Amino acid sequence: MGDDKGQLLKVTIDGTELSVPPGTTILQAAERVGVVVPRYCYHPGLSAPALCRMCLVEVEAAPKPLPSCVQQVQDGMVVRTSTPDARKARRAVIEFLLVNHPLDCPICDAAGQCELQDYAFETGQLRTRNIEPKVVLGRDKVTAEIVYFADRCILCTRCVRFMDEIAEDAVLQVIQRGHEGYIDTMTDEMFEHPFSMNIVDVCPVGALVNEDFLFKARSWDLDHTASICPGCSQGCNISIGTKENQILRAKPRPNAEVNSYWMCDHGRKAVVSWGAGARLEVPMVREEGRLVPVEWPRALDALVEALAAGPGAARAIVSAGASNESLFVVRKLMDAAGFEGGFFRVPTGPEQVLKGFPRLALRSERVPNARGAELLRFERADDIYARVQGHGGALFVLDESLTGAPDGFGQDASLLVYIGTRLDDTARRRADVVLPATTFAEMDGSFTNLEGRVQRFAQAVKAPGMARPAWLTGSAALSRLGAGAAFRSAAEAFAAMAADVEAYRGLGYESLGLHGAPLAGAPTGAGAKS
Repeated sequence: MGDDKGQLLKVTIDGTELSVPPGTTILQAAERVGVVVPRYCYHPGLSAPALCRMCLVEVEAAPKPLPSCVQQVQDGMVVRTSTPDARKARRAVIEFLLVNHPLDCPICDAAGQCELQDYAFETGQLRTRNIEPKVVLGRDKVTAEIVYFADRCILCTRCVRFMDEIAEDAVLQVIQRGHEGYIDTMTDEMFEHPFSMNIVDVCPVGALVNEDFLFKARSWDLDHTASICPGCSQGCNISIGTKENQILRAKPRPNAEVNSYWMCDHGRKAVVSWGAGARLEVPMVREEGRLVPVEWPRALDALVEALAAGPGAARAIVSAGASNESLFVVRKLMDAAGFEGGFFRVPTGPEQVLKGFPRLALRSERVPNARGAELLRFERADDIYARVQGHGGALFVLDESLTGAPDGFGQDASLLVYIGTRLDDTARRRADVVLPATTFAEMDGSFTNLEGRVQRFAQAVKAPGMARPAWLTGSAALSRLGAGAAFRSAAEAFAAMAADVEAYRGLGYESLGLHGAPLAGAPTGAGAKS
């Protein structure tokens, strides 16, 4: 598709003239001027079969309405999207779709986000002329977690095309013809695929639903927050759906440089379960041999007093699931005592590539910020406990589980500071200062993915109890030590990091936007499949 202005084609859409590159479809050109042409089978990440006929528009000099999803713009073309004939054609399509469609909107999982519901309401087709009984096809499971309601299916084939073109595993087919048609596997058995949940995302109606989300919430009950998936080092852009301070689902958010329109099933489960279970909610300080809950000022005073007393050089065990800002602040706390080394481990699993968009994969590194930890001078280690065993100075632990730590872990440290989301037995026995931290979903921050792309995430839910972001509480301690400023926002923490760490120079928190920005020298230019 050329970018040379000499190659641009002029087209007029509903009275608005614009210029587009050759190969642009009428539907794509219309979106550039804010005209939304109704569609069902079209999806920007899939091929366009033009089978639903909802996107018909009138083109001057054409003998009949044309499907805008496949009809490419020609120079001088004049298009009208809302003429009486175009609206009549769409009304006819909707009427045929509603002939056997069950009127179960009140109990349908897609109510409020259903394109058929939207367009039927828009055209005012709230009654049917059909007096015959509707064809009932029932429901079935196509995977262990996806339920297919055949009665609701409009046979747009988005799910079929995703599995064929993007997953490159053509397990789904249209079975039978006409009003008896439905989607199924040829073997009539469930299938498995690490990216299978994307067929729920592309379904324009309530035919394919995630059984785990079924009946949990209405779409209008959910608050949506732009975030980054913590399930692996890919850094998929996602939208977190929450209700009553609970994460109920995660869906992919388009980013052509990272994940296109897709994400893996592992990531969805990781987002929903992240932060679940018993949490550390209050700061604690060891007094007379036992940890006692205290207010934040007392906890910070205890930390500052211990660091000011000169506990010796600092080592740390950190989590590669912590944000760039939190890692940076902990690193600065260690500098105040004398940095002697920090270590993190990387859980691994089999890498699973999305063949139709090979830049996207469930990566073998099952943490989101290993690259960020390395850039902040923390080291990978297979045995993180061995690297700090016997250390006699200050020992920091940032949001890393100590379950499985050897007996006697931390007993030689003059000061053990535990900053995390859960308090396990080892931390309870050994820590001198305990600071409750937040998960990625409970704060603003950023991750750096495996390709060196820095991406922001936003707070989706409130933190439990008195838990606060590690960059917030850690910087408050630095300020009391006179070793740095207290940050009031993730943006301030990021700015300090960008000024201090060479790899992040030139980046700004706000300029990262919704799609992030690469570090100097990081690869770019994935491009979404279209």
